[in-house]
Amino acid sequence: GSNFIAGVFIQAMNKKMSIYDAMMRGLLTPGTALVLLEAQAASGFLTDPVRNENLSVKEALTAGLIGRDFYEKLLSAEGAVTGYTEPYTGRKISLFQAMKKEFIVKEHAIRLLEAQIATGGIIDPVHSHRIPVEAAYQSGYFDQEMYQFLSNPKNQTRSCFDPNTHENLTYTQLLRRCVPDPDTGLLML
Repeated sequence: GSNFIAGVFIQAMNKKMSIYDAMMRGLLTPGTALVLLEAQAASGFLTDPVRNENLSVKEALTAGLIGRDFYEKLLSAEGAVTGYTEPYTGRKISLFQAMKKEFIVKEHAIRLLEAQIATGGIIDPVHSHRIPVEAAYQSGYFDQEMYQFLSNPKNQTRSCFDPNTHENLTYTQLLRRCVPDPDTGLLML
């Protein structure tokens, strides 16, 4: 999956910047910036759209792409790809399993699953590949209730504020409004 929101493009200045930088400059609300960065982390890595680099959350902190204020939350989001370690057994478990065992808050898990769906499908942390929602359900990645919830577009969380129109949108809706960077092909808000 590579069709996620990678950064912000300021057309008047012909300038691109990272999501965290856009937040620090007041162009994005902290809530929207966190949702966009969580979506990146839940898709496998954080992207520096200026340098066109993909980094782990830890690497992104070291490189200054994100601040310490978002670090723990983004590490949790990264677990949607890498899996979560069950404290008692040391076994890798999926995002949905971590939610069921209350290692991760349900609303947060749903946002991460929605981001994965919007960017190419549910990520299987054991086999490291993406699968459609229906296949994830059939494989037992989540129960019927979660499958029905995730399959209904009306249930998508409106957690993204579009700074251009001042609307609250779903991640998928905001993704559709992005433009590809002519240099890298990355989608920019």
